[in-house]
Parts: sequence; C-alpha cells; structure tokens
Amino acid sequence: MSFNELEKGLLSTIADIESVPHGAFNLREDGKLAARNVTANIDIVSKTDKPGIDIIIKPGTKGERVDIPVIITKTGLNDLVYNDFYVGEGAECLIVAGCGIHNPGCETSEHDGIHTFHISKNAKVRYVERHYGEGDGNGERILNPTTVVYIDEGGYMEMETAQIKGVDSTYRKTQAKLEKNATLIIKEKIFTHGKQHATTDFLVELNGEGSGAHVVSRSVAKDESKQMYISEVNGNAECSGHTECDAIIMDNGKVSAIPKINANCVDARLIHEAAIGKIAGEQLIKLMSLGLDEKQAEEKIVNGFLK
Repeated sequence: MSFNELEKGLLSTIADIESVPHGAFNLREDGKLAARNVTANIDIVSKTDKPGIDIIIKPGTKGERVDIPVIITKTGLNDLVYNDFYVGEGAECLIVAGCGIHNPGCETSEHDGIHTFHISKNAKVRYVERHYGEGDGNGERILNPTTVVYIDEGGYMEMETAQIKGVDSTYRKTQAKLEKNATLIIKEKIFTHGKQHATTDFLVELNGEGSGAHVVSRSVAKDESKQMYISEVNGNAECSGHTECDAIIMDNGKVSAIPKINANCVDARLIHEAAIGKIAGEQLIKLMSLGLDEKQAEEKIVNGFLK
C-alpha cells in the first residue's frame, strides 16, 4: 500500500512513519483496518466481540517494534477501540501508538482508545503515544485515551505520552497495578492553546514488595486553555513512588494540579511535587539579548521545556 500526502503528514507526526513500516503493525483509518502485518514473534488478531485488536508478543522476544497508529480524516466520526497487549515472559519490545485527527468539516471527530497491557514476569516494554489534531474545518477534535497496566514480578514499563497540538478536548485516564519488583515510569507532555482543555488522571497501585513508580507530567497552557492534573499513588507494600507536575502558564491559561499519595504500609516511600508558573523574566531577557524577539524567545523556552 501507499499513503497520500494527508496520511503521510498525520503518520509522520504521531509515529514517525513515512512509508509502510517494517515488522509488525496495524494501521487503523477512519474506523476501519487499513493495513496489517505480523511477524514470527508478534501476532495481531482482530477482536470478535467488540472493535479492537489483541497484540500477542511471544516470551523471549527481543528488540522488536510494533506500530498501531490511528488516523481520522473525516468529520463527524466517533471511533472507539479496545486494544489488549499480551507481553510474554522476558520479552523486550517497543510499542508505538497514537492518533492524528484531520477534521475538515463542522462536526466533531473523536477517537477513544482503551489500551490494556498485561506485562509478564521480567518483561520490558517502552510505549510511545502521541496525539495531534489539525484541519481547516471548525469541528472539534477530541481524544480520550484510557490505559490500564498490569505488571507482573520484575516487569518494567516506560510510557512516553505527548499531546502535540490541535486537540480541542482530552481526558487521559491511566491506571496501573504493580507486583513484586515491578517498575513503571510515565513521562507526559501536554501543550494546549486556544480554548482547549485537557485532563490527565493517574492512579497507581504499588502492591508488590520492591515495586516502584515515577510519574512526571510537563505541560504548557497558552491563550484561554485549561488543564487539570490528577495523580494518586498508593503504596500498599514496601515500595517507592514519585509523582510530579511541572507546568508553564501563558496569556490567560489555567492549570490545576491535585497530586495525592497514600502510604498504606510503614515501609512505603512516597513523594509528590507540583510547580506551576509563568516563564521567568530573566530567561526571556537572556534570550532576547542574543537577538531573539519576545515571541521567538518564548517559543524556544517552551520547546526546551517540553523536549
């Protein structure tokens, strides 16, 4: 298959894809399967009871990547999928997801992806998810992802999520349960502008001895946009947990942060941090002294903050 220029632009932005990927992939376009490939170690099967797929990664798989991007190019489309990932014992892989919406009309286009990860003993997963919206119509672009993670003993997951721009409304919900010596790292980046609003809601249960979680959100709210950061980490055993929100507000942007930690075991070690504020004047002055105007200086600071 080949991609047209619109498809190329969306896929490049959300998944760095400019041609048909090598390895395992599942491309969903406008609510339907567009293309799929499997490998000897990674199988992808369509669900029979609801929209979505099962991604099965064999035990011991090393160094493979699976791409599961979603693109929407029509107005008035509401796309809901349920994707389950089964990562076998000792496997190590990269999973690249994300959704790009091009809304050319006046109706709302929406994608809601419910992703559930079953990470087996000593398996390691790096998961990358990017969201992006564009289009010359005035219809809204809405993305509401839900991620549920179960990590068995010694398992590891690193999540990198980014909302790039152009998404009018999003509610991102993430829930995780960790067993003995399991690790979860979440790195979130969000940029909102115009009258957009974004909410992220994290709930992490540290159930196993030696489990650990590190949840960090960095965000920028410009214009009249609004953001809400909610995070709860429960230490239910000897464990370590850290949740952090750093946000820059510009113009009339608004950001609220509600970090919460609960130590339900005497040996739980938990930390929460939150910092919200405008760009420091001395940073602007320093860059402007190097020849940048104020707008260029702000853009450079924001790009560096979200890098």
